[in-house]
Amino acid sequence: MTSRIAARESLGNPSFPGGRLPEAETTFHVRYAETDQMGIVHHSAYIVWFEEGRSALSRHLGRPYAEFEQTGLALAVSEVSARYLVPARYDQRVTVRTRVGQVRSRQIRFEYEVYDSETGQCLVIGHTSHICLDPEGRAARIPDAWRELWGGVATKGGT
Repeated sequence: MTSRIAARESLGNPSFPGGRLPEAETTFHVRYAETDQMGIVHHSAYIVWFEEGRSALSRHLGRPYAEFEQTGLALAVSEVSARYLVPARYDQRVTVRTRVGQVRSRQIRFEYEVYDSETGQCLVIGHTSHICLDPEGRAARIPDAWRELWGGVATKGGT
């Protein structure tokens, strides 16, 4: 599995250096365990890939997600959406592209694209929304430093 940070034109955050926003890209081959009997990736595997994309993005921004959890907080998935355009297959090389969509005081939205690494064909688009929870499971504010980190690269305002 390989990861890299990419940049693209800003859709709503001209304050980012050069007007560009970072996106993490993680590339790997589809594993046999992720497929059904026909060799097609099971729909649930994409959600796991989304998680890897989030982790890669945080690492590329210089703050691994594990550091966030060390504060005693967690980001619970409150919504997940995936639109399946073209099936991925066993041993296909795919790339998951991840970016921050929006950050609010207690919520964050990540956006994803999964595409064929060789052809560039988009296979799946999706997003996840997360709510920040304290150790007792109650909604909590995302700490300022994290909100600034993620909000500074978000495609939409709302920090």
